[in-house]
Amino acid sequence: MVNVTPRAWCLLFPLAVAACGGSASPSIPPQLVLPILPDVRVPHCPRAGGETSPPPLQASAPHVRPPAAHLTVAPATQAIVDAADRDPEDRKLDASRHPAELLTFLGLKGGERVAELAAGGGYTTELLARAVGPRGKVWAENNAFIMKFAGKPWGDRLKKPVMKNVVRVDRELDAPLPPDAKNLDAVVVVLFYHDTVWMGADRDKMNKAVFDALRRGGEYVVVDHSALEGTGTESAKTNHRIDELFVLREIERAGFHHVANGDFLRNQADTRDWNDSPREAGERRGTSDRFVLKFVKP
Repeated sequence: MVNVTPRAWCLLFPLAVAACGGSASPSIPPQLVLPILPDVRVPHCPRAGGETSPPPLQASAPHVRPPAAHLTVAPATQAIVDAADRDPEDRKLDASRHPAELLTFLGLKGGERVAELAAGGGYTTELLARAVGPRGKVWAENNAFIMKFAGKPWGDRLKKPVMKNVVRVDRELDAPLPPDAKNLDAVVVVLFYHDTVWMGADRDKMNKAVFDALRRGGEYVVVDHSALEGTGTESAKTNHRIDELFVLREIERAGFHHVANGDFLRNQADTRDWNDSPREAGERRGTSDRFVLKFVKP
């Protein structure tokens, strides 16, 4: 069953984006209700034509937001999170990161080929490595700026036996993946897409590189802190947040199709007007409202 909440449809009419938090919700025509599952795979089909700019927010061309998928964490997925050899510091982050739900949403299988952009110290990378297993492969990218802060913890993590299937990638975000990272099953960016703004990365090049690296039907999943609707990238540096619809439209411009949302990191009580970076959030760290978007390469 698909769990459709009022918020899951609040982007149906883009002209009403600014009023997304209101109590009223639009009437949904039955033909727009899509049964999206967490591990959706899209059949091969011709690539959609690219766009030179994001489509305008017009009532004549509404953007339909797919419903959030109901997630049931399988015992095998929970076992990945509960593994005895995971670092205690990682476990402290689990309550706010919901790793079991994230892995369920990704729907990874043993032997798959995946990549992570802006891996940082490797919290998510290790989970991906465990999910695809020794027959799988993970390319984990960090640029020079990230390595200034994450170099030691990243290097230490790579020494763990469970990370043997991880390829360290030191590249800039404009061209984040090496030539051998092709026909990937999935690429993820966790809590970092907003940072690409103030870092000056060419996101069109980055998203096109991800598109080219994925197989047809491959998935691109972006998790980030949500800003107030309609603010675009205004708070990317000040509050470390980004407008969900802005990200959605920007990634679609690269040729991707938006197919599903994850609501497991949502926090309706978040005012979305404060700095949620780990060094500034204080006691509120981990409580920001976060969106999870899944796209596929058609």
